[in-house]
Amino acid sequence: MGFSEKDTEAILSTNAALRFTPFASIRARVQVLQSAGVNGLALSRLIVKRPDVLTAREIDALLCFLVNDGNQELQGKIEPTQIERLLNGTDPEFLVGFERKVRLLLQFGIPKDKLVHVLNTVNLTKALCLKSVEEMERMQAFLNRFGGADLILRRPAILNYELETHLIPRIGFLLDLGGGDESATATVLRKFPFVLAYSVDHLKDHVEFLNSYVGLSNEEIFRIVLVYPSLFSASRKRKLHPRIDFLKQCGLTSHDIYRTKELALAMGAVTRCSCKNLQEVIGVFLNYGLTCEDILDMSKKHPQVLQYNHESLEEKLDYLIEEMGREVGELLSFPAFLGYKLDGRIKHRYEEKRKILGEGMSINKLLSVSAARFSTKTKRKGPFEASISSSNAPMLWLSLIFLKSKAMADYLIVNELDKKMIADIQVKAIRLLLMAK
Repeated sequence: MGFSEKDTEAILSTNAALRFTPFASIRARVQVLQSAGVNGLALSRLIVKRPDVLTAREIDALLCFLVNDGNQELQGKIEPTQIERLLNGTDPEFLVGFERKVRLLLQFGIPKDKLVHVLNTVNLTKALCLKSVEEMERMQAFLNRFGGADLILRRPAILNYELETHLIPRIGFLLDLGGGDESATATVLRKFPFVLAYSVDHLKDHVEFLNSYVGLSNEEIFRIVLVYPSLFSASRKRKLHPRIDFLKQCGLTSHDIYRTKELALAMGAVTRCSCKNLQEVIGVFLNYGLTCEDILDMSKKHPQVLQYNHESLEEKLDYLIEEMGREVGELLSFPAFLGYKLDGRIKHRYEEKRKILGEGMSINKLLSVSAARFSTKTKRKGPFEASISSSNAPMLWLSLIFLKSKAMADYLIVNELDKKMIADIQVKAIRLLLMAK
């Protein structure tokens, strides 16, 4: 195995059992470890640190379960680094019962096809070996109240935590914050299971900051957390404090901050962008004639507008006004316009639809329809399609009046002519009809 005489003596001196273990037995153990993927430098490193891996009987059952028993769920699928880490950090006596504990995860509801992912993600020593079967069963019973196996699949590292010192206090704090509502607490955990990585002191500090600086009650804070649970991951000094200052400068009160889901989302949005970009975005909107009230209304409907790059916003606003001939006020009803790519979606779709519908079209319908549906609509052909334009449409409507063809009228509606444009066309058609008489 490449050990020098000095290394060999050091290994033998730290594990006297090696001197009395048959050579064939040691060779067999080495071969099993190599079959598990622990070989070369990793194997040498493991033996130097834990020479008892060559002699401990407790390791036989573990390696047999992982490698030799034809177990299709695990055979050859546990990463060698995980096995090395497990053997390096676990006394052999704690490896007893490993298979039973893995089976317990299946009973808990972890799907067989997800089991390998869970085992390759967790710290096997903390998650399984150092916990008794009874402790694991109690943990599972507790977690079943808050999402159970689904919660574990979202963040397998939860299995690393201790029930009494980690999970119960942390989940208990969130439960108290939510007024004892287990369903709402489960929603927070499902959305942001990483919250369980934070100590109770960390969670308390955030809540106390929002209590004292923002003036929110625990109930109000929990409403925000329900929508934006990763609030607990934001630095109070670097992110929350300056951004809440900004919201206050915009005229938001503590009541405004918590009262609606949209504002909670807006608060989440501003904590994910820099103050500099946020100020530049606000400046762009103000320069184009929007008021602070308009910006607030847009952020309620589409909180992401506060995060967009200010240069990209300017390009889209210029195109909306100069090329599309629309008013900036239209953004108040459809602020999501600013979230679409200018070249990849806005320009392409506008040019395609303008050929068919002319200038009057809903920017909401233009952009929000799926790519597949848009492609189908633009490719669809009909015998009268060439006639549909704002210039000759009055004569088409005149024809429809004479023919009383509902099918043709439906055709125009299906092709999404702007309602105002259709109304104008109808008026012109009636005038032409009267003139003809």
